[in-house]
Amino acid sequence: QVQLVESGGGLVQAGGSLRLSCAASGRTFSSHTMGWFRQAPGKEREFVAVIDRNGGTTYYTDSVKGRFTISRDNAKNTVYLQMNSLKPEDTAVYYCAADSHVRISRSSTAFDSWGQGTQVTVSS
Repeated sequence: QVQLVESGGGLVQAGGSLRLSCAASGRTFSSHTMGWFRQAPGKEREFVAVIDRNGGTTYYTDSVKGRFTISRDNAKNTVYLQMNSLKPEDTAVYYCAADSHVRISRSSTAFDSWGQGTQVTVSS
C-alpha cells in the first residue's frame, strides 16, 4: 500500500479553476494506477478520473470530460487533477486513490489505498 495526501481544495466561484494534488509515499507509486473519486453530501462516492501507471491512458466520467484533466509525475510521486470551468454540482470531497492491480479500473472497490480527502466547494 501507499500513503496518500491530497491538497489543493478550496472555495471557488462557478467557472473558476482548481488543481488538486495527491502526494504518495513509498517507492511503488509508479506501479499503481491512480484515480480520483468524489463524494457529495448525501450521495455515494463516485468515480471522476483514472490514469494508468505510465500516464498514457486516462478515463473520465462523462460529467467532467473536457473540463478536468488527470496527470501524474512519477518522479515526484504525485498525481494531479486540473479542474476547469467548475460548476456548483462539482462540489464534493475529492479523494485520491491507488490501485495496485494490473488492469485499469474505474471501480472504487479495485483501489487499495485512499487519501483523507480534500473539500472542493463551487459557489454559484
